Amino acid sequence: MSRIGKKPISIPAGIECKLDGMTLKVKGPRGQLQGDFHPNMQIAIDNDLITVKRPSDGRIDRSLHGLTRTLISNMVIGVSQGFSKTLNIVGVGYKVDLKGKALNLSLGYSHAVDYAPPEGIEFEVDSKKNVIVVRGASKQAVGQVSAEIRKLRPPEPYKGKGVMYANEKIRRKAGKAAASKG
Repeated sequence: MSRIGKKPISIPAGIECKLDGMTLKVKGPRGQLQGDFHPNMQIAIDNDLITVKRPSDGRIDRSLHGLTRTLISNMVIGVSQGFSKTLNIVGVGYKVDLKGKALNLSLGYSHAVDYAPPEGIEFEVDSKKNVIVVRGASKQAVGQVSAEIRKLRPPEPYKGKGVMYANEKIRRKAGKAAASKG
């Protein structure tokens, strides 16, 4: 048995879960999420617990067991607490501002880049420290938006400038060696 797959998921107070065939809808204070799962998995909701079982020990069923449980757990955590990622902007002249709900990023290009958030995502900006916090109920959407913002100006290894995750370590390279004296 999968160690992760056999753990039951507890539903916190204020969270509503509905199972319709293999579609699970989870509603909470931070929003609503819906997920479609593989028909081989057996999902059951009892009182305030969600359990996932597999029909056999076949390779596909074993691989889907822990995945299905983790996806459901992330949905429950997302609508109750939410997920967030922090991005730092490093570089002379690089800055970020919030224009309405959209980000206005100055990243050394000839023009500022505007990034509008998709539905369910919100930004928090500290323009003095050039820090962006991406928040949302869906872990996948928060990670996707963070990756798209980072992709606008990835960190470079020589000066360490660019958009990077808060806990990311940039592997630095040495610049040109001084001309050899010979």
